[in-house]
Order: sequence, then structure tokens, then C-alpha cells
Amino acid sequence: MTCLTRDDGYLLSTDPDRIDLGLVHHWLSTDAYWAIGRDRETVGRAFAGSVPFGVYRPGDGRQVAVARVVTDGATFAWLCDVYVDPAERGRGLGTWLAGSVRDHLAGLGVRRILLATADAHEVYAKLGFAPLTDPHRWMQLDQREQPVSPITGKDPGDCSPLTVEA
Repeated sequence: MTCLTRDDGYLLSTDPDRIDLGLVHHWLSTDAYWAIGRDRETVGRAFAGSVPFGVYRPGDGRQVAVARVVTDGATFAWLCDVYVDPAERGRGLGTWLAGSVRDHLAGLGVRRILLATADAHEVYAKLGFAPLTDPHRWMQLDQREQPVSPITGKDPGDCSPLTVEA
């Protein structure tokens, strides 16, 4: 688990038990253009399957920012759901958060980190992020507007979801 403290007292932690999922769900589902309307259960599953990064205010310890990373922990990572509470913006927390994620992943040996942004290019560029050099090599399967069906073609009611136990 990573824990860092800035000179001004803000704390960053990867402790999943510190993440306020109710607050994070509120932020993402009501104010983050990429997740408007996302339900609480989906937010919970997404964070459970990711490495969470929370930023906490000095004094009261209230969570003021969040990010999550989907990674194999060795070669590749996707940085997503980066959000800073509007009342805390302008203090460099987003840059500190993203830079801390980058440094944490570098310590694991991860050499490729992807992210998508519509409006924060300058934040990430300060940290070394740049547009894809070969975007024609990348592909996506975007099924957000299509119902998900199992690969077997069976009625989903006939089977239970796969689970992974540690």
C-alpha cells in the first residue's frame, strides 16, 4: 500500500478501505462527463477490480480526489476515473495524483500507461503523457450502447456470473 503526504498536509493513499464509494459514486455519476448516470453497483465493482488512489484533506481527512488504475502490475496500466472535488481544484491535486500514480506504476516496472481525456490534456502533458504515436495500431470494442450477452448465447438467467477468489 502506498501512502504519501504533501508539504501542505494532503494525503494520498492506495488503501481501498479509505475510499468513500458513496462520495466517489456521487462525483462520477453526477459530475464526470464519462460516467454520468453510472450506478453505484458498477462503481463498486470497478473500484474492487482496480488499484484505487484517494486524496484526503488535511485536518478532517475528508476524501477530495480519486483515481483508479486497471493494471496487470507488470507491463500495462489504464488510468481512469480521475476526479478532484470542485471545491479543491486549483491546488495542483490532480497533477499530484496523476504523477503519484505514474510513479507508483514505474516502481512496479509498468512502462505503458494509457488514459483518455476530453479536457485535461495539459495536466497530463506536464507529467509526460502524449497523444498515441501510432493510433492506427490501437483498436477498441465499444459496446456501451449494446446489451451485453454471454459468449455462449445462453440466456444469462441460466448461468451464474464468474467469480474470482483470492
